[in-house]
Amino acid sequence: MTTKDPINPVPLSVLPQHVAVIMDGNGRWAKGRGQARIQGHRQGVETVRELVATCAEMGIGHLTLFAFSSENWRRPRLEVRLLRQLFLLALDREIARLHGHGVRFRAIGDIAAFGSEIVKRVEAAEALTRGNTRLQLTIAANYGGRWDIARAAQQLALEVEAGRMRADDVTAEALEAHLSLGGIPEPDLFIRTGGEQRISNFLLWQLAYTELYFTPTLWPDFHRGEFEKALHSFAGRQRRFGRTGDQVEAAWRA
Repeated sequence: MTTKDPINPVPLSVLPQHVAVIMDGNGRWAKGRGQARIQGHRQGVETVRELVATCAEMGIGHLTLFAFSSENWRRPRLEVRLLRQLFLLALDREIARLHGHGVRFRAIGDIAAFGSEIVKRVEAAEALTRGNTRLQLTIAANYGGRWDIARAAQQLALEVEAGRMRADDVTAEALEAHLSLGGIPEPDLFIRTGGEQRISNFLLWQLAYTELYFTPTLWPDFHRGEFEKALHSFAGRQRRFGRTGDQVEAAWRA
């Protein structure tokens, strides 16, 4: 069986409704083939297309992908420039396809840093797909979890300063509502490809109770079979959210 082959289907009752992914390993995939790093990123776009189609087919409601972190600006200037061009190309090629399949597109992060051309394309893509409900695809670009929390805290501080809130009104729920993913379910399953086992400043607030799955598979090789392995791992876990196992089982039987 190759990694592209599906394995036993996961019961719909235990599928995650929100999957978050750090897509790691594009550069190493290309290097291992004697290719330029950008070739790995191009192949990674194909994997994104496949994963989006799989999630939509399975009925997974939300897919959030970490495309470019706020720390990625430290990469070689040429690679950053080529990634920006690839982002533009992907927007041009993929948005009509996403819209045709009922996928809503959103971008989170400080997109303005990429320039007005990308901002304009992102806004147009979000407007075109806003009414779609089959799957919400969120791309995190120039995003960092600490930035997200600090920005939400700043917005609450401004509300207090303006007299529209009291300090006592600043609760975890109020802050969460101002985060980039405010209003949608927190991720049930986090996946990181490429062998690293860390969160890397991604969705720090939202991953508090998320199930974590790490795989050595490089992102361009993360085909449907690999995704289904992650889903089976998720399905075999008991999510307690602070309760005991007995309490969870009793609630499930009720």
